[in-house]
Amino acid sequence: MTTITAAMVKELRDRTGAGMGDCKSALVETSGDQEAAVDLLRKKGLAKAAKKSGRTAADGLVGVAVSGPNGSMVEINAETDFVARNETFQTAVKTIALVAMTTNGEIAKVAQAIYPGEGVSIAEHISNLVAKIGENMTLRRSVKLEVEKGVVASYVHNAVTTDLGRIGVLVALESAADRAKLADLGKKLAMHVAAGFPAVALGISEADIPSETVARERAIFEAQAKEGGKPDNVIQKMVEGRVRKFFEEVALLKQPFVHDQEKTVEQVLADAGKEFGAPVKIKAFERFVVGEGIDKGPDDFASEVAALVKG
Repeated sequence: MTTITAAMVKELRDRTGAGMGDCKSALVETSGDQEAAVDLLRKKGLAKAAKKSGRTAADGLVGVAVSGPNGSMVEINAETDFVARNETFQTAVKTIALVAMTTNGEIAKVAQAIYPGEGVSIAEHISNLVAKIGENMTLRRSVKLEVEKGVVASYVHNAVTTDLGRIGVLVALESAADRAKLADLGKKLAMHVAAGFPAVALGISEADIPSETVARERAIFEAQAKEGGKPDNVIQKMVEGRVRKFFEEVALLKQPFVHDQEKTVEQVLADAGKEFGAPVKIKAFERFVVGEGIDKGPDDFASEVAALVKG
């Protein structure tokens, strides 16, 4: 039986870009024949990608792209942060974010769009990356913002390179003011949204906060107030006060501005309108955090790699 060495696995990985486990299995199956192993990996590539699709992808990158009054953002997940440092993956995320700006931002439209220079859809390109890199990947979210007059600004926190990182934000500003001034203000507002100060904004104004969210918070406040045994009229005043405080925390316009906490975001916009000579309005904003809300489960890819090494 041919002994499969680490050097042989590395050589095959360098030639094909496939995962370590796939390379080792291919070499075992072909008794160490590199050429036959290359052919085998090419034949099994998409089958391997389908097999990997059952594994949880909760890491990855957020990519943003902006151009004047338009902006787009995507989240593409992988299984580990190792892939987030992979230049091939980074290029794909950045390219897909740019392509998303040519669509309406719906994830189905982005997935169906053609990946530049390859003649395949973005969904197919991601599937090919799965086979090449050896981890499951998913196009999880996408969005496009646009304004008739104004700018869409962006900010990426924990950036690994330009326009790619773990937290991405888009802010759409409507205004007839100078675009350069709007872009600077927009970036500062995007940084505020990324920081989640004093809390993650759930909407632009009080009216934008989901009614079910307000009802849930109100019920909690009422239960807490009743524990004190106070009269109903006092309880109602307490609850209304706490609801107002809640709105101040989660309605973007009511939040203290992270760059100047003496002012609310609403006041900052009003001051900017006077300075710029035209009113400034936040039309929309979006905030993506890599892996947010994904249940990773008890098993992870790192454990799989460790098991492979031991085996």
